[in-house]
Amino acid sequence: MAKPNSVTRSTKLGPVEREAALARLKEKELDILVVGGGIVGAGSAMDAVTRGLSVGILEARDWASGTSSRSSKLVHGGIRYLEQLDFRLVREALIERGLLLQVLAPHLVKPVRFLYPLHKRFTERLYVGAGMLLYDLFSYSGGRPPGVPHHRHLSKSQVLRAMPSLDKNALVGGLTYYDAQVDDARYVASLVRTASFYGAHAASRVRVEGFIKVGERVVGVQAHDLQTGERFEVRAKQVVNATGVWTDDTQRMVGERGTFKVRASKGIHLVVPRDRFQGSMGMILRTEKSVLFVIPWGRHWLLGTTDTDWHLDKAHPAATAADIDYLLEHVNSVLAVPLSREDVEGVYAGLRPLLAGESDQTSKLSREHLVGHSVPGLVVIAGGKWTTYRVMAKDAIDAAVDALDGKIPESTTQNIPLLGAEGYQAAWNKRGKIAHAFGLHRVRIEHLLNRYGTMTDELLDLIREDPTLADPLPGADDYIAAEVVYAASHEGALHLEDVLARRTRISIEAWDRGVSAAPVAARLMAGVLDWDTEREEREVAFYLKRVAAERESQEQPDDESADRVRLEAPDIAATS
Repeated sequence: MAKPNSVTRSTKLGPVEREAALARLKEKELDILVVGGGIVGAGSAMDAVTRGLSVGILEARDWASGTSSRSSKLVHGGIRYLEQLDFRLVREALIERGLLLQVLAPHLVKPVRFLYPLHKRFTERLYVGAGMLLYDLFSYSGGRPPGVPHHRHLSKSQVLRAMPSLDKNALVGGLTYYDAQVDDARYVASLVRTASFYGAHAASRVRVEGFIKVGERVVGVQAHDLQTGERFEVRAKQVVNATGVWTDDTQRMVGERGTFKVRASKGIHLVVPRDRFQGSMGMILRTEKSVLFVIPWGRHWLLGTTDTDWHLDKAHPAATAADIDYLLEHVNSVLAVPLSREDVEGVYAGLRPLLAGESDQTSKLSREHLVGHSVPGLVVIAGGKWTTYRVMAKDAIDAAVDALDGKIPESTTQNIPLLGAEGYQAAWNKRGKIAHAFGLHRVRIEHLLNRYGTMTDELLDLIREDPTLADPLPGADDYIAAEVVYAASHEGALHLEDVLARRTRISIEAWDRGVSAAPVAARLMAGVLDWDTEREEREVAFYLKRVAAERESQEQPDDESADRVRLEAPDIAATS
């Protein structure tokens, strides 16, 4: 007698699982097909599959390869939106922040403390303090504690003790408050993997090139597997367009005018070593256009961000020399010893999908989200912010199930942790014993637990079978060889870039941006993905071209020049 299928699927999202997902997508009509593998698309697949629906999700490149891997890495309410009186958005985001910290992904989402330096003695402290009090009150409004401490007022001497590298003439005191941070790309990959665990059919590197219509109704998509070149159709009762800054482009494939317009805003970030200036917390600084964050990030600081219109290539937004100088200038305004271009380890640029409005300034455009049925069978979700992805996904699937027959359960994602979250605290409490058992440093186990949660057991199993997988990667000793193998076997990484830029953050954290790690990582991936020597070399060559093009683009004076230089490195899909 054949063994019955279990309620859930394997926790792996590797090449075998991708092939199985593609076979399923080709053979049977789905309830829901999600187009777009960023945070909102992944969240939509998770929401739909945990309601008991048959679900597929397709991504043209790698999971989170667009906007969702290039954010400020913050899970936050958006304290600056209080000044815009957008109280509903702030409250919603703060409730989600608490949920992410305490229920959904405590291994990936961590509290982070921020300093707001004050420049005026009385009025500014009163004004900002009132805003932070409101911020704290909103964080309690979701029916559970916020998961972070409340704000505090600091004197000038207290600020300088906590942040000794600040220019003592640049402030008169400060306030501190808490938000949270996350490795955005790792979260998305984990979310897709969790959706797959519950039964979603997930395939990256599959580009949607058109929609199938019967009359005016969308009934599926025309898909192109960029790994094999195969073209095929996927049928679905409802299709969800969650393509972010590509929303308008995707809508044009339907042959209909979009329900709403999405405008791309470019934000760049710098990565500098943590020892370039001393401080025990992050900072939020006001600029003439918006706000600027200085965020602790392991052994680094993240500095960001800019907020400018972008009309060029959406897949590879490029930072310019002017962007970099802008951030350095504003951070240096409060530092006793200024940073220079030589202090910058890494640079990355991303695009925010903003709902277009009347304002010419992208910083004034809405961070709200909208859901619409642009044509029968097609739901469009656009706008929003990373922190509120779960609410956006719920709203999108609510709209889709309204058009399905039968009674569909309500969303349950507020109660379903990501893989690796369950039992995380217990694993963290015994990290010393785990380190001793495997002969690894305790810091290494902490690193793994904060990236994989209780899935760390699977990496340790790899190390048990091959102890050399505990070796650090060249030029990136925060990461070990087992993480590269695991990315290819369990996390859906199909190319070297997927590992160095998203499953790890070597491409922005290493001084050489991953050049020395690339050959070693490619060799490790080859063993999982059956690459021959020629394929290994091609993957490395592509990655080196990407790094060179990014470095050169960051020397250019304007967007047009930077875009032209960045695009000299070919897209991986064109070479596969």
